[in-house]
Amino acid sequence: MSSNGGRGMGTTTKIVFLGAGSMSFGLSLFQDLFSTSDLSGSTLTLVDQEADSLDRMVRLARLLNDRSGKLLRIESTSNRRAALDGAGFVVNAAAIARNRLWMLDFEIPKKLGIRHTLGENGGPGGLFFTMRTLPLIFDFVRDIEEICPNALFLNYSNPEGRIILALAKYSKIRAVGLCHGIFMARHDVARILGVPEDDVDVWGSGLNHFQCLLHIRHRQSGENLYPLLRERESGYDPSFMPLTRRLFRAFDYWLGCSDDHLGEYLAYGWEAGERGYDFDTDERERAAIRRTIDEVLVGQTEPPSDWRGPSGERGVDVIAAMLHNGKRLIESGVVLNQGAIPNLPADIAVEVPILVDAAGVHPVSLGPLPVPVADLMAMQANVQRLAVEAAVHASKELALRALLIDPVVNSSIAAEKLLQELWKVNQPYIRKCI
Repeated sequence: MSSNGGRGMGTTTKIVFLGAGSMSFGLSLFQDLFSTSDLSGSTLTLVDQEADSLDRMVRLARLLNDRSGKLLRIESTSNRRAALDGAGFVVNAAAIARNRLWMLDFEIPKKLGIRHTLGENGGPGGLFFTMRTLPLIFDFVRDIEEICPNALFLNYSNPEGRIILALAKYSKIRAVGLCHGIFMARHDVARILGVPEDDVDVWGSGLNHFQCLLHIRHRQSGENLYPLLRERESGYDPSFMPLTRRLFRAFDYWLGCSDDHLGEYLAYGWEAGERGYDFDTDERERAAIRRTIDEVLVGQTEPPSDWRGPSGERGVDVIAAMLHNGKRLIESGVVLNQGAIPNLPADIAVEVPILVDAAGVHPVSLGPLPVPVADLMAMQANVQRLAVEAAVHASKELALRALLIDPVVNSSIAAEKLLQELWKVNQPYIRKCI
């Protein structure tokens, strides 16, 4: 077996998966790894601090690897630095007390009168996700800079845009954020069109969870489907995606990836609903996945058929394209703008198509956004930058400013109160990153 020693080149590589105890994302990664031969012979090293969760996912990876015949070498450890030695790619899905803290991110601002949708990527919740997540990310990054500086960091943790911006400004590593939001938008458009999803081809650019579909076409014929979408949307079930559709009528372009995600960036986003994330369903689904995995591991049931095919995520495609110089076009990646969207600031993170080859990740420009759409998105540029600075410097003063320029925050008094309360909750995780 040849090894690339962290260069991201050669016939095999070492992939380090941080946060490997994550069952939902871990399962998706396994689906993709074990349904392709592109990475056969490579090493997959699973890393997590939760011993039971890690053990479960290691055993599942080995079982699926054996069943698939893809011949990956499966390793595991709780020692991140040891895992990173020789890594060509580092995949991150780590989160800190995800549901417990996210629930507080939503409920505390809400009780103080902040009207918001999810509390994850925008508004007060987005700020505190950033404040507690960036120090953890930079722990990873400092080790990568020292041990495997040429590795590509593939990030799946939220808030994607702010993490990628912080890494671009304050680290030396190569990084890309990956999200399936573009496919969520395609799914919703296809539903209204009444066209099979696989027949719909979309091109989008913008911010993470806030993309503009610049082109919607029939995959086989190339027909522009926007006229048909405008026609069919006008008579479609009014209860489906009402906020997104009001914006569609106002701006004449479909903005994705869902009402609740889109609503995180808008002062009136609460009109999409103020229920927050459905934590109860999330916990039930995670428990169901855990039960199924445990049943599979003891031989009580066979792996479900959908575990044996691709998940739809694009991380493994990026790794394979870079490893084998595949010149692969990936529908969507979160990167530093630097002109990919000419009428958004160059120093913010954007989500655009990317081309991946042996040299790395290359943003693909679809040109400028429609001016009204760019104006709508540009409001988030300063929020994104200031939230990153607040987190990187562990500054309560900058955090307050980030709240006060966020369109979701409707009260300076509430901003000051929630800052004190959420700062106390997140204090164990907030620290300077540089």
